[in-house]
Amino acid sequence: MWFGKPSGRWGNAALSFGLGMLGLASCVDGFYLPGISPHDYKRGEKVGLLVNSLTPSLNSENKLESVLSYGFYDERFHFCKPEGGPKAAHESLGSILFGDRIYGSPFNLHMLKDTSCELLCQQTIPGKDAAFINDKMMKGYNYNWLIDGLPAATVKMDDRTQQEFYSIGFGLGSVSAPGQLIPHFNNHYEITVQYHTLDTIHHRVVGVTITPMSKNTVMPKDFSLKPSCDVVEPMNLHEDKDNSVVFTYSVKWVRSDKSWATRWDNYLNAMDPKIHWFSLINSGVIVVFLSVMLALILIRALHKDIARYNAEDAEDLQEDFGWKLVHGDVFRAPRSFEFLSVIIGSGHQLFWMVLATLVIAILGFLSPSSRGSLATAMLILFILFGFSAGFNAAHMYHSYGGNSLKRIVIMTILFVPGTCWLILMVINIFLMSAHSSAAAPVGTLLGVMLLWFAVSIPLTIAGAYFGYRKKTVDPPVRVNQIPRQIPDQPWYLRPVPSALMGGILTFGAIFIELYFIMNSIWFHKVYYVFGFLFFVFLILVITTAEVTILLTYFHLCSEDYNWQWRSIYTAGASAFYVFLYGVLFYFTRLRLASFASLVIYFGWMFIACLLLFILTGTIGFVASHHFVRRIYGAIKID
Repeated sequence: MWFGKPSGRWGNAALSFGLGMLGLASCVDGFYLPGISPHDYKRGEKVGLLVNSLTPSLNSENKLESVLSYGFYDERFHFCKPEGGPKAAHESLGSILFGDRIYGSPFNLHMLKDTSCELLCQQTIPGKDAAFINDKMMKGYNYNWLIDGLPAATVKMDDRTQQEFYSIGFGLGSVSAPGQLIPHFNNHYEITVQYHTLDTIHHRVVGVTITPMSKNTVMPKDFSLKPSCDVVEPMNLHEDKDNSVVFTYSVKWVRSDKSWATRWDNYLNAMDPKIHWFSLINSGVIVVFLSVMLALILIRALHKDIARYNAEDAEDLQEDFGWKLVHGDVFRAPRSFEFLSVIIGSGHQLFWMVLATLVIAILGFLSPSSRGSLATAMLILFILFGFSAGFNAAHMYHSYGGNSLKRIVIMTILFVPGTCWLILMVINIFLMSAHSSAAAPVGTLLGVMLLWFAVSIPLTIAGAYFGYRKKTVDPPVRVNQIPRQIPDQPWYLRPVPSALMGGILTFGAIFIELYFIMNSIWFHKVYYVFGFLFFVFLILVITTAEVTILLTYFHLCSEDYNWQWRSIYTAGASAFYVFLYGVLFYFTRLRLASFASLVIYFGWMFIACLLLFILTGTIGFVASHHFVRRIYGAIKID
């Protein structure tokens, strides 16, 4: 009834209006799609090297100790700055919101021009800042650089496949031996750039690898001479005195047969596709199991029930029994149906956002070169599908007898966006207090609010107006005036046990793919298997629908007609297991040292689980709604 994308000329007009308003996003540093078209360089042409925030990675104990990122030009690092100061690069909205801070650098790279031990600058690092840098090195922080849209990487070997792959980023420092108290600070960079030659004139960058080194280089007394990079002694930063650090780099250009179209392949080989196939097969087995259960229990049982209920001359059918007993209450308006309507409306919005994002990703529009494009697409699509939220929430609210359009509009506008905005503001405050570069700038936050007020709210109001005016569909049976008393339920059909049983099946269909998503988010890996993710999402939808229908049938047979909220709890319980998985992930893969990191991690986990609860709860409710209407519409009621 409600699980539909708004159609017709009004729906198309509203979506066209929303697409036209996309230009407002340019107020937040514009939309930039680097790497979509190749750049051809000539010999000697300058090739820019951009620097991004330093991000945490696994430490020497294979644990992640922080989720805070720091800007490359944070004064505590004392990195070399270009003449005239660093200039910010163009970034997408999603890139800014998720912590990218990309700037120009003082490196001078010229196509096909090798250089050796080039001086960047000499800096004096005080003991206090040395302690800060040493702490970040012990926590495994990485540099993140970009050349022609490609991230600088280190070459690593996959232990399972024995194949080389590119791991994005390279270490700020290194710990050569377990228990080493002072790490070695990487202040020399061996930059290897692979290029592909189209003809004798034009060349393209197809790979970037960097080997960082720690060298206690000393500046020569004659400043006209270059420093020597033959030093073997590592660079250690002492926390009880000032440290003189010389930053140097070398560049080597290597010809490659790799084409520009396949230059990302080495970056995307880190994930074993067999595990994704196992995830898909695991989810498919669960779907087949549930489908067989539905076929054996529901279809056969329902067919017999309906035939028995519709029998005209059966002597043993003087009284109703089973799920037919509650036919006069099953379509009664549930408690707090205003809030239930808002959840269902927001669930439609999330469903269409996820589906559209996955389709766009499968079609190849979300290139890994386009940093933040996935987050940007999700945010814009969520704003545009505000029409669906208003439409479905108002229509359902009106169907249950609600008569305050203004109230349902305000609740729909504020529920998901307002809750997420409040949590994000708390996260942003902690990021600012920790002096992290991931804290969203004020201008970006104002730009997001502008999109919300200028696009999302008008679309939600328009959707609610048309949804409220849409003709409601009468239930197939009449609702009794006096509610029927619900008998005591067996323990396994009570709200908590039944929801936990339903949620575990849904979670079982997605938990393997969830591991890769968590690794991609917190360990800054490239997630690219959107084809697998699309099928996992479809399996999630099918599994959620089947589990909820099955438990709804059991509840109705037990004379419990409060199926509306039960269907949402049962389907949404998978979010509870996802949160538990997040807790397990925290204790097994993370060791967050600061309270700010703890708040940020569990804040994002709460947002993700809240959205998953609304999404799966909506899927379960809509499936149960169609199921209930279908079975009660097939029987004869005196």
